[in-house]
Amino acid sequence: KVRKALPKDFAYVIEELITEKSEAADKEIYYNSIVETIIRIGRAENFIIAMSELIQRLVVDHLHIVGDIYDRGPGPHMIMEQLKKYHSLDIQWGNHDVLWMGAAAGQLSCIANVIRICARYGNLDILEDGYGINLLPLATFAINTYKDDPCTCFKLKGYSSYNSAEIENDIKMHKAISIIQFKLEGQLIQKNPGFHMEDRRLLHRIDYEKGTITIGEKEYELLDKNFPTVDPKNPYKLTAEEADIMERLGKAFVHCEKLQDHMRLLLSKGSLYKVYNGNLLYHGCVPLNSDGSLKSVRIHGKTYKGKGLYEVLDSYVRKGFFAVDRKEKEYGRDLMWYIWLHPDSPLFGKDKMATFERYFLAEKETHKEQKNPYYYLLENEKVMDNILEEFGLSGESAHIINGHVPVKSKDGESPIKCGGKVLVIDGGFAKAYQKETGLAGYTLIYNSYGLILAAHEPFESLEAAIEKESDIHSDTFLIKRTAQRKLVESTDTGKELKEQIADLEQLLSAYRSGKIVEKG
Repeated sequence: KVRKALPKDFAYVIEELITEKSEAADKEIYYNSIVETIIRIGRAENFIIAMSELIQRLVVDHLHIVGDIYDRGPGPHMIMEQLKKYHSLDIQWGNHDVLWMGAAAGQLSCIANVIRICARYGNLDILEDGYGINLLPLATFAINTYKDDPCTCFKLKGYSSYNSAEIENDIKMHKAISIIQFKLEGQLIQKNPGFHMEDRRLLHRIDYEKGTITIGEKEYELLDKNFPTVDPKNPYKLTAEEADIMERLGKAFVHCEKLQDHMRLLLSKGSLYKVYNGNLLYHGCVPLNSDGSLKSVRIHGKTYKGKGLYEVLDSYVRKGFFAVDRKEKEYGRDLMWYIWLHPDSPLFGKDKMATFERYFLAEKETHKEQKNPYYYLLENEKVMDNILEEFGLSGESAHIINGHVPVKSKDGESPIKCGGKVLVIDGGFAKAYQKETGLAGYTLIYNSYGLILAAHEPFESLEAAIEKESDIHSDTFLIKRTAQRKLVESTDTGKELKEQIADLEQLLSAYRSGKIVEKG
């Protein structure tokens, strides 16, 4: 196993050094000369990097990513490039990941959401520089349309390295794509009545003369009353220029080879959930009723719950890319938007995504997003056991490993729920979350001794790390220790190896008995 992991450029040298025997006469001179030669020919830095990567490779046998690679951070494309090279991994999709998958499949509401979020957090360079997607038509449209509009409701959040002119352009693009998004989503909801999301079509509820909106039975004043592209008689219709921009962007996303390559990785290595070594991994929640029972959800005219819901949604994500039937493919694409924000989506799990309200309304009660009962039942052992059983797991060694929700450790919240049966380990590396959580997230480590949780401090920057000689500091603590060290034969890999051995032994027996004859 070690030999397979050795980097090609230094494989022979490293093998010589790790099999060093100091007791052998004159061998020390030989080993020292190897190191001296590496330094003399200017390969020391490359050798150090290769050794560091080898150590990392041997320490981390398999990597699980519990979703949201594409959540708000400035470099998801760089992460995906690194993951392409990774020796062994799986990904449990997060709702942000599925949103990007929908965008890559050409779903226009997903594309608008992706651009809006990048604009909101000052990360448009992900699209322009990372993926080479041309945003100039959108920028030109936004600057012309909102030339005299301060767009105060659309200021950037979090960190951005933009200069003042870039910030002003970004803010206008932010508003332009947000209005386009609300129009497209209104069309999509009307097209799919089975989504039951009529309450999220809000543009027709606005009184454009008064500058107010009626939600439920209450009227609210809008913080921004300038809607030059909205026709009050047909508020969800795109203008000719908006439609042209979205057509161009749709083609750009679908034909971006780098983006498609990254989505292929998400599809080949990813899924909505994973059962691995007796653990259940997923990103969001298993939709529940208030009594803790599995919630039934209708998808395309049929009812699903629990594991069945995960599997049908997973299948439709793949249909959105690969289905031969045009209608099935289109529904799969629309369902990726559904997975992004629907109350019954396992990857979202709130009664609404209050995007419009957060932009346009001052009243905080309208911003509230009610969580699915799942989140209030995380400490209920019976409910958690039922979820594990639904996915074919039981016993003391079974755990739910849950992403999606940042743990507010600064407020005393613990990632360990239900006596250690549930572990909420959102990565939390996005700077947007770190003020809320007080940490840069968690990593769960699983080895033959048990489960170890590492809590990471925020990483300032590479420059600061060099100047201050600091690094990412992590506090680790043991969650569960096995009474007896777990052997390879007890893991999923061990079971696969046993099956392969049994097959080979059957083949050998058949050969020795003359049932199969060697060819030639």
